[in-house]
Amino acid sequence: MASPGFTDDVFAALASVVNTKFPQIGRLLVGRIVLVLKRANKRNDKPQLVAALKFIAHLVMHQVVDELIALEMLTLLLENPTNDSVEVAVGFVIECGSFLCYHRACIVVFDLFRTILHEGQLDKRVQFLIEGLFALHKAAKFQGVPPELDLVNQDDQITHQVSLLDEIDGHNSLNVFHPGPHFLQKENKYEDLRKQILPDEEEEAEDDDDEDEADSIKDDTETNLINLRKTIYLAIKSSLNFEEARHKLLKIVKLEGAVGREMELCNMLLESCCRNTTYSRYYALVGQRLCLMNKIYHDNFRECFAQHYSTVHRLDTIKLTNLAMFYAHLIATDALPWRVLALICLTEEDTTSSSRIFIKVLFLELSEHLGLRLLDQRLLQHSIFPKGDHPKNTRYAINSSLPLALVDSHKTCRTISISPTCPSPYPVLLEPNLAIATKDQKKLV
Repeated sequence: MASPGFTDDVFAALASVVNTKFPQIGRLLVGRIVLVLKRANKRNDKPQLVAALKFIAHLVMHQVVDELIALEMLTLLLENPTNDSVEVAVGFVIECGSFLCYHRACIVVFDLFRTILHEGQLDKRVQFLIEGLFALHKAAKFQGVPPELDLVNQDDQITHQVSLLDEIDGHNSLNVFHPGPHFLQKENKYEDLRKQILPDEEEEAEDDDDEDEADSIKDDTETNLINLRKTIYLAIKSSLNFEEARHKLLKIVKLEGAVGREMELCNMLLESCCRNTTYSRYYALVGQRLCLMNKIYHDNFRECFAQHYSTVHRLDTIKLTNLAMFYAHLIATDALPWRVLALICLTEEDTTSSSRIFIKVLFLELSEHLGLRLLDQRLLQHSIFPKGDHPKNTRYAINSSLPLALVDSHKTCRTISISPTCPSPYPVLLEPNLAIATKDQKKLV
């Protein structure tokens, strides 16, 4: 349970094989895991609880333990729903959902999830997790036991029935070895059974040598990266809606060995958005869900925004417009923080024709999402206008905000210091020429 994300399925497969030969060991293992579950739930130890639940889920999948313990644990987690308990319950159902769906009590569990979702008292991230769980359940895409780990015939499997209400003895005395009166005879029997279960060391050494020879081949053509990008692109284009696309993309990252290459997923999503001749909100919705579900994608899209704004002069008008509208959606929905706008400096020296178009489209899209009044409030909190700067830069910022039809946004520049030689510690209010603003707006019309 120290590394549940990598070895739970392997250890569960090993436990299922050992359980057929030594049922006492399987019973002891299940009992101790249940004790860990009770202890972690009582102490509110979320990492330990998640690790124990993942192990129990895989043991249920291998039919080492009856599914009653899984249903009892789900009922306990969803009885008084919180953000953490519902998140843990969703992860548990995803791990063993393919087996639980055949049980009638699973209908009650999904009814509890549906009730929690309709109440809407949890965070958006947890609500998205529940919606993703329903999408998996509807598509019947729960992951089962991998064929290479399905090592025991169903007729040979021994299933233990354990309940959370049972008084379980952990048999801590077995932690210390005590030789019995017939130790040598039992040791010989154990050696025979071990040879039946596990391969010989010589065969393992030969397999390891073959693997080492295979691993010595190094691919310098980046074929794996190219195939990964193709898979991501096809998943984006073949999805019916953004929820299906989000599920496919996360599955690709998990199953295709792309952990650590989440940035490639973000880049492919942005490239797909840029290639369209017209902007599609579909890509922004996928990016929004990714940002809200995992902080890794949140940080990656922040880096992408900084990179694209610094190289915006290399893009044509269509790509530039699509990118600006994509990022505007993420910022307006708080999927990206407003701090990313700190990269924008509204001065004549720091902007180019391309960046000015980018800023214009970005703010027009923000005004459509939020409205002028709410956008003005956000800009007062996260101002990108040059306060306390040279009056020339301040006037440029004011004149830039008025032609964009952001009539209220120019107020964020009114509180500045206008003395170029000796700045005053107190702000001075500048009244912009409304006649000029009206004239500029008429020209745009």
